[in-house]
Amino acid sequence: MITKEAETTAAPTPAAHRPVARRAARPSRRRAWDEVPRRHIYLPLGLYLVFTLVPFYWMLLFAFRPTGSSSLVPWPLTLEHFGKVWNERSFALFFKNSLIVGALSMLLTTLVALAGGYALARFDFRFKRGFMLILLCSQFIPGALMLVPLFQIFADLRMINSLGSVIIAEAVFQLPLSMILISGFIKNVPYSLEEAAWVDGCGRLRAFCAVVLPLLRPGLIAVGSFAFVHSWNHFLFALMFLSDQSKQTIPVGLATLMGADSVDLGALAAGGVIAALPVVLVFAFIQRWLVTGFSAGAVKG
Repeated sequence: MITKEAETTAAPTPAAHRPVARRAARPSRRRAWDEVPRRHIYLPLGLYLVFTLVPFYWMLLFAFRPTGSSSLVPWPLTLEHFGKVWNERSFALFFKNSLIVGALSMLLTTLVALAGGYALARFDFRFKRGFMLILLCSQFIPGALMLVPLFQIFADLRMINSLGSVIIAEAVFQLPLSMILISGFIKNVPYSLEEAAWVDGCGRLRAFCAVVLPLLRPGLIAVGSFAFVHSWNHFLFALMFLSDQSKQTIPVGLATLMGADSVDLGALAAGGVIAALPVVLVFAFIQRWLVTGFSAGAVKG
């Protein structure tokens, strides 16, 4: 006959106490991580920074160093290369064209993706999963494969040598991923908020503008910033659809600085600094919104 004391000692540990043992093991892992020598962390990070920043320093060196100088320090500083590309090589006009293409393609992409993303997030329709799969698969198609049909379409519409052709092409190629991202952002907004607005007398459009849209600000900034940067840096569409030099963009303008027999390194480096400056400023100002937006869109979708 088994006594109560034996039953007590033989009884298994209750499940409620098991997580305590696992939680007790975690501080030891943190202590083990704290005991890792700092050089094992800083050395790889330092090598990565050197690998990343040296090309940028080399570009700044050639941009600010006088012509004919071989010094590894850009001193005395000179702006002759910037004046040359800005005034003599029409970079002021290229910069303006790139701003127009980037801003309008960003606006068009964001507006259309907002409408499509809302439909994907809030409505159920036939072949919805198949449509999402097509959107994802379209990202694997290189833009070069679509140059011939796009050129024919824009030629029929008499839009060749027009900034509108580049704007539309950029927006179309960025729409699939933008719609998927925005649909993920909208799914994170509780549907009950819209229902409460409907009960108060708002229509669907007014409820969306008053309730959902303010909560989508980080996601819209993330999508819009990537649309702008992609349009700003894209070379192929501007090269193929724009034949007039006065309508070219910054990437094509950089290509004109490289001749068949020689390259003006100072002018090319100055043009690279001018091309990189807007992108750096955009990410510097929207960094916190960018991190918040993509962390919000990664939860559901």
